[in-house]
Amino acid sequence: MSRMIFVNLPVADVARSTAFYAGLGFTVNPTYSDQRTSCIVVSDTIFVMVMTRDRFADFSTRPIADDSTEVINCLTCDSRQQVDDLVGRALAAGGSALREPMSDGPMYGHSFADPDGHAWEVMSMDLDVAVR
Repeated sequence: MSRMIFVNLPVADVARSTAFYAGLGFTVNPTYSDQRTSCIVVSDTIFVMVMTRDRFADFSTRPIADDSTEVINCLTCDSRQQVDDLVGRALAAGGSALREPMSDGPMYGHSFADPDGHAWEVMSMDLDVAVR
């Protein structure tokens, strides 16, 4: 079995967050979704669990970060165009831009924040150049 990752995010409005991530082209797994939680399927091994703040608190004894960057999630794409397309969909779905696109040799990246301010980097890397 390959490893899977579940990114758990506290959100103000599960329906709004679900619509945002669906706007990026991701799907929802209804088996693990309810009024307080939505399971967003990014790929066969990557899932984003958006949860009301009270549901998120059920999983941690520590305070929930507010108005700060707790973590930056990064997704890869196959090309620069796919990076720009995903960020464009994020902005159209209600996200906000975090930084201008950046290019560093074989790597290209861009970023956005979801409606709750969670930071996402999106990057592509030319592996033929990077591994030489």
